[in-house]
Amino acid sequence: MAEPGAGTPRERYRAQVRAEIKERAWEQIATAGASALSLNAIAKHMGMSGPALYRYFAGRDELITALIRDAYRSLADTVQAAAAEPGADVTALARAWRAWALADPQRYFLVYGTPVPGYHAPDDITTIASEIMAVLLDAFAAVPTDAPATRLDAHLEEHRQWAEPHPAPPAALRRALTFWTRLHGVLSLELAGHFTGMGLDPAELFAAELDSLLAG
Repeated sequence: MAEPGAGTPRERYRAQVRAEIKERAWEQIATAGASALSLNAIAKHMGMSGPALYRYFAGRDELITALIRDAYRSLADTVQAAAAEPGADVTALARAWRAWALADPQRYFLVYGTPVPGYHAPDDITTIASEIMAVLLDAFAAVPTDAPATRLDAHLEEHRQWAEPHPAPPAALRRALTFWTRLHGVLSLELAGHFTGMGLDPAELFAAELDSLLAG
């Protein structure tokens, strides 16, 4: 990533305008959802013409891709930083993951929520997502377990391309994937407000789910 202020004045100006466009896009998403994202509305808000804005993003899909790429990059950096802390374990990763999600629910839902109709992410997005999964696989590969092999272990060993090229054993694959699905389930319900009025503390539920996963 280029240092702030790097490049020619024209390049710096372009970077600043692109950053502002993305900020306005997040505001739109927070108000009406990603499916309602409108470059013309952003252009009007910024005092630009539609054609002028399209010089910075060729269309809605390119803008959505930039937002998704930023979100995944932010999460990957977050979990990698948590994993690099002395004594870090799966619990530390889970807490960092939840804090990231709570800090910006719209960013979370853009990458883990309902797909945007008509949008298809480019292949490099999955590359960044793989960095996140690699951190989980590293963490679970380091946790010893004497749990017996399951039917899912055999299935994951046969269909482990989602984890390549990580050499984690089948049990670690299963535990990492289970962690990923179950904790995202709790997070998605919490961020969508489904625990409101139930008298539940989402933080306690999240911690209990994590304890259950680690005991399995």
